[in-house]
Amino acid sequence: MTEREFDVVLWGATGATGRRAAHHLARRCGESAIRLAIGGRNAEKLEALRATLPAKEAVLAVLVGDSHDAAFMAQIAGRTRVLVSTVGPFALHGSELVAASAQHGTHYCDLTAEPQWMRLMIDTHQDAARQTGARIVHACGHDSIPSDLGVQFLQEAAMHRAGAPCGRIATRVTRMKGGFSGGTAASFLNAMKLRETDPDFDRLSRDPYALCPEGERDGPDGPDRMMPVEVTWDADMEAWTKPYFMGPMNSKVVRRSNAIMGYPYGRGFRYEETELTRGGAGGWWAAMRGTLLGRMLLTAMAIPRTRDFLQRSVLPKSGEGPSKEVRESGSYELVLVGQTADGRVLKARVTGQGDPGVRSTTLMLTEAALCLAEDEDKLPVGGGFWTPASAMGVLLRDRIVAHAGLTFEIIPAAPA
Repeated sequence: MTEREFDVVLWGATGATGRRAAHHLARRCGESAIRLAIGGRNAEKLEALRATLPAKEAVLAVLVGDSHDAAFMAQIAGRTRVLVSTVGPFALHGSELVAASAQHGTHYCDLTAEPQWMRLMIDTHQDAARQTGARIVHACGHDSIPSDLGVQFLQEAAMHRAGAPCGRIATRVTRMKGGFSGGTAASFLNAMKLRETDPDFDRLSRDPYALCPEGERDGPDGPDRMMPVEVTWDADMEAWTKPYFMGPMNSKVVRRSNAIMGYPYGRGFRYEETELTRGGAGGWWAAMRGTLLGRMLLTAMAIPRTRDFLQRSVLPKSGEGPSKEVRESGSYELVLVGQTADGRVLKARVTGQGDPGVRSTTLMLTEAALCLAEDEDKLPVGGGFWTPASAMGVLLRDRIVAHAGLTFEIIPAAPA
């Protein structure tokens, strides 16, 4: 890549997630002399944000423009090595920036959890990104880094201990404490609106291999269903599980990683992701109650009148997010249970400190951006659309352990 004015540009810096990303990036870039700029559509808000940043001298410029101005997006892409975006809903506000990145050979990462939009971006810009060398990495927040890197971590352990990958991994969300931002709410609401107008929406949502390359969309996993009314017993964890609303999205990313890395987990690899409650009748009822409440919310979101009410009166607005207390006190834990071909059961634990929807997700996103910038020559892939595991893998894992409050550990086997 030719020399450019900036190393990293954060686009969408004044939203709830963008503001937190700007603080972390400014501090980290100040430590390492990375040349940073922040951008968005409101000059006054951007300047006010810049004044509050730690190591604000690390922010070399404030870039003001419109996300839908393709010429301006192209100009920004040509000035930086890495673009990091927080402008959800990405299906509404993110396409021009991805196009500009692919065309100008600029590395890019974002927070999207919108598989329909990801599929569109891959199909539209994959060839350009390959030709220019742009590494485009979606889903670099809580969706889907812990799942994607967690599976990769457990598979590495399986190869070391059993000489073969796990043929099946089940991820169980065992703890989730925090809130969510207005941008997350807006992305989900927009998905419900798209469902009414896009005849292909439901098919792609249910397709477990929808993000895999063409010709690689077959496998053993059944349809991804959003909040089905069912609970299941997990014999390995000895507890009941219920549907996890981000499970279908994270699962699609994990399956794409396996496909585009050349099937290191095997072509018959199976994956699922649910939320754990506890054992006994109380655990069953807790799982069923949560499932029914989730289903009711999903149904309300699908009805225009109730969706509008929720948007006006209940859900956080654009630019809003959880309080500082919620951001700082939040946490989460995933336990991944894998089974090898010889029947051996291996478990890994991924934990995160801070609210998963804003604080932890922005720490992961900014570390992904710095990985693309600082580890450019170490990355194992060239231009194209990648996942966190396939593009950055252990390089990113080391970064988020050191700077984003995550841990990855193998759970010792219980004594026989």
